[in-house]
Amino acid sequence: MTKYSIGVDYGTQSGRAVLVEVGTGREVATAVKEYTHGVMDEYLPDGKTKLEHDWALQHPADYLEVLEITIPEVLTKAQVSAEDVIGLGIDFTACTVLPIDKNGTPLCFQPEYSSNPHSYVKLWKHHAAQDEANRLNEIAEERGEKFLSRYGGKISSEWMIPKVWQILNEAPEIYTGADQILEATDWVISQLTGEITRNSCTAGYKAIWHKQDGYPSNEFFKALDPRLENVVEEKLSTKIFPIGAKAGEITEKAAKLTGLKPGTAVAVANVDAHVAVPAVGITEPGKLLMIMGTSTCHILLGEEEKVVPGMCGVVEDGVIPGYMGYEAGQSCVGDHFEWFTENCVPQSYQEEADARGINIHQLLTEKASKLEVGESGLLALDWWNGNRSTLVDADLTGVLLGATLLTKPEEIYRALIEATAFGTRMIVETFRNNGVPVNEVFAAGGIAEKNRMMMQIYADVLNMDIKISASSQTPALGSAMFGAVAAGKDRGGYDTITDAAKDMGRVKDYIYQPIKANADSYQQLFNEYARLYDYFGRGENNVMKTLKKIKKESSLKKTEETVC
Repeated sequence: MTKYSIGVDYGTQSGRAVLVEVGTGREVATAVKEYTHGVMDEYLPDGKTKLEHDWALQHPADYLEVLEITIPEVLTKAQVSAEDVIGLGIDFTACTVLPIDKNGTPLCFQPEYSSNPHSYVKLWKHHAAQDEANRLNEIAEERGEKFLSRYGGKISSEWMIPKVWQILNEAPEIYTGADQILEATDWVISQLTGEITRNSCTAGYKAIWHKQDGYPSNEFFKALDPRLENVVEEKLSTKIFPIGAKAGEITEKAAKLTGLKPGTAVAVANVDAHVAVPAVGITEPGKLLMIMGTSTCHILLGEEEKVVPGMCGVVEDGVIPGYMGYEAGQSCVGDHFEWFTENCVPQSYQEEADARGINIHQLLTEKASKLEVGESGLLALDWWNGNRSTLVDADLTGVLLGATLLTKPEEIYRALIEATAFGTRMIVETFRNNGVPVNEVFAAGGIAEKNRMMMQIYADVLNMDIKISASSQTPALGSAMFGAVAAGKDRGGYDTITDAAKDMGRVKDYIYQPIKANADSYQQLFNEYARLYDYFGRGENNVMKTLKKIKKESSLKKTEETVC
């Protein structure tokens, strides 16, 4: 009897479920649910409460809607009985956190907190805790905290502790009212199993937890803020569950929500990028996976714990048991191109795309692909949403250099794509220069699957072959694989994720190979990119931060004048 597993991938704009055949990795059915509330970066759902700059929130009700709609849909599409589904796994963007009460209810569900922004989910790209992150890094460095080196020398504003501290600073009533503050991925698992099981992946990469050392000391948290001295005991938890383990089983309540059978195995939650690694068959060191979407996350396995400047983290067993899992990333990739098409493309281009029945990205890609390397005369820095690696600085902003009155939209579009490729090369070279080999490159995500020009540019810039995931929903496939592992071999699944990867992980036959002439030309452009990278990113010229400061002051002045 054929058995199935379901993977649910929670992204930035939507959630998607994939029904996968255990043993082959064949994706039988897929369903997608756009979030009802989307990303809240201007107003709360009441339409009145305005959010400040650099905020990015979500509504946890959207996550339950994903389960309620997509899981029954894939079962119906495939005509598969819930009896034949042995496991479920989920993955999430990270760090995406929310405060809950003692019953596990998000505080934003409660009327007294519904107009307080801090009661909602803080999405991964919520950067408004940068002041807290800066102060945390200063204190950690002053104290010589050894954990800092495991995160490339800086803790990001995107991560757990800065976000928790921001809640405490700006909404102490939310901090006090919260029984726990946890990752959204762990909250969703609790809604499925009835128990909170904090996963080792987000704890290790996003909450400064270490398999041997645990969290930083209470003394460190006290040095940050006396009110944070017992934050681990009061708002987090020292009980961490390893990825690849079983979190629990579908409860009667969750069965009614999802249509799954009570008792179906549920895997410990995971992060979208990390769960994708076994889905392309990677189970050994030296193979870098780029998960390319709104942002890009780079995951790499290693055999030793090395200090790599600007990495997002190195966690033992963080991706595949038995190996060190390294993470790096770029905060602005798909978001980069979406911003450009929405704000900088003339109407005539949109009309041309409409007349030809293609979208604007396809038109720009077609036009940009006709350009030779360097023909545009443009060079960009890919920091429109800050820099995650290797500078770990959300206050950095974008640069476009070389524009003239003859510059065309497709030239800028290509320069932005090239900038993201240069950013990835900077990450690869940083790993190599610090003793972590990168021998092969893989890519997954919608961009990797659809944009051949972009992937060829990456191959040329990196001067390496690039293999592409065979799945159009790689994280969801990976989650389904972990669901099969949670079920175990006795119930038709697997005992380890390595075993599952051998059968179910897949890449396409086509491999992008570097074109020598292009690679040579890109070497010249990369040299200039690296100079700009250091000039603007390492303190020689802080104009970006000065402009941000002026912008914030002007905005506050305008608000005050409006109030008066």
